[in-house]
Amino acid sequence: MIFEALQRVGAKASKVMMYPEDWALNGDNNTAELLRLAQEDYGVQLSPIKVQHLVGDATWAESFTKLLAFNQTQFRRVLSLDSDATVLGNMDELFLTPSSPVAMPRAYWLENTTFSSQLMLVEPSQFEFDRILDAFNTRTAKDFDMEIMNDLYGRDCMVFPHRKYDLITGEFREKEHHKYLGSKEAIWDPQKVLDEAKFVHFSDWPLPKPWLPHSESLERTWRPECHETEDGEDCRDRDVWKGLYVDFAQRRKIRKDDERSAVLVMLREVRKMSGHSDLAELNSDFEDGVDHDESL
Repeated sequence: MIFEALQRVGAKASKVMMYPEDWALNGDNNTAELLRLAQEDYGVQLSPIKVQHLVGDATWAESFTKLLAFNQTQFRRVLSLDSDATVLGNMDELFLTPSSPVAMPRAYWLENTTFSSQLMLVEPSQFEFDRILDAFNTRTAKDFDMEIMNDLYGRDCMVFPHRKYDLITGEFREKEHHKYLGSKEAIWDPQKVLDEAKFVHFSDWPLPKPWLPHSESLERTWRPECHETEDGEDCRDRDVWKGLYVDFAQRRKIRKDDERSAVLVMLREVRKMSGHSDLAELNSDFEDGVDHDESL
């Protein structure tokens, strides 16, 4: 998904995918086929790595893996993108910014000045990678990738704007938008915000990520609300938000013959996140209540 989008928007930088080393590139399963597709159709360089699993919240337990970008020393600069996102515009201009070990946007949705690790421009080196490893080995149980990055680089990293480069889908569910806009006087226009965005991160807890199934009732509960105005009901926030999920689903081209196996993989992931111990129970939930077309 990310690589298809990067090619579509005309990104010129080399594309690298770090993937678990136990995934067989030459297999005959769907995973191997997708790896070869990325390599052959989108010119992606495949980099097998050992997934770094941390003790703690299962949602973030493997998030440290992205910091292995600091070890990609064959490149002068690496733009690390979270995969639970969608690319809407070319971001090659970020490679032309002044040299800095790390550049990140601020996590504008938080109250403090924390930086977001959803999108990072890093300059790989053995020195910086050793710092990352040391932080990993001395971390507390509550420290994940964003905490490590802020602890190491939060005082002196280069900052690039969150507008355009780090919009979260949850913003369209908010009633106040000054944190994103940077001013309480600025006028919120959801379509204009979407039009200027280049990278959008799917973040709508407790809704799952867009490739995981969910019920219609859960979506109705947590989707953006419409607002009454002098001109009638304004549902632009909901329309833009829904459009992002529909676009993701439409571009996620899962062949009909593989849909069932793909769904079962998703259900296993949901089981890990929800605490279900019985896959059959989840499978039944899926067949009874999940809107198939809206969830993939």
